Amino acid sequence: DHATTIVRLFTATLGDIRRLIDSDVEAAFLGDPAARSVDEILVCYPGAIASLHHRIAHELNNLGAPIVARLISEIANERTGIDIHPGAQIGPRFFIDHGTGVVIGETAIIGARVRLYQHVTLGARSPVGATRDDVRHRHARHPIIGDDVVIYAGATILGRVTIGARSTIGGNVWLLSDVPEDSVLVQPEALRLDRKAGLDLRETLLGQSA
Repeated sequence: DHATTIVRLFTATLGDIRRLIDSDVEAAFLGDPAARSVDEILVCYPGAIASLHHRIAHELNNLGAPIVARLISEIANERTGIDIHPGAQIGPRFFIDHGTGVVIGETAIIGARVRLYQHVTLGARSPVGATRDDVRHRHARHPIIGDDVVIYAGATILGRVTIGARSTIGGNVWLLSDVPEDSVLVQPEALRLDRKAGLDLRETLLGQSA
């Protein structure tokens, strides 16, 4: 009886799932000039494939079928290299560009029109001194991402931090604290050294490694 109820309730959500998937595909089409058609995105783009699986898995997780939901998310992970926990809440028009290596944790909340690039992690901080029961507790431990945020490749955001709306997080940024709305966070720009300084630095680094 419980399984029948879940199937009935899940069927009632299919219209909403379809609308979310359509919004994700449209966001990818508008966001990637290389895309030739929405069909190409839906069939070939790892981010769209992962989003499609997540939309289904998330509803099943909410309806009390967490194992089935995890199986669906792992199918997407195996195919795309994108790991989205079914519990994550993701708003419409979500776009993962390229996608390989993206990790989104169970209690993450992502707003509307958010774009992620490859190797972005929305993870939890490792609890220091936590007991086994503490680790199993389903407390909110992953980031909250506001509307219209862009997070570039390799960025790592850990813990229950909030990224304000319309912010941009640059590549390879390591972030453990809140970010106000309309912020831009980047790593220091790479330095260009002349030949002598470059060779001196190379010798110093080689000496340290030895």
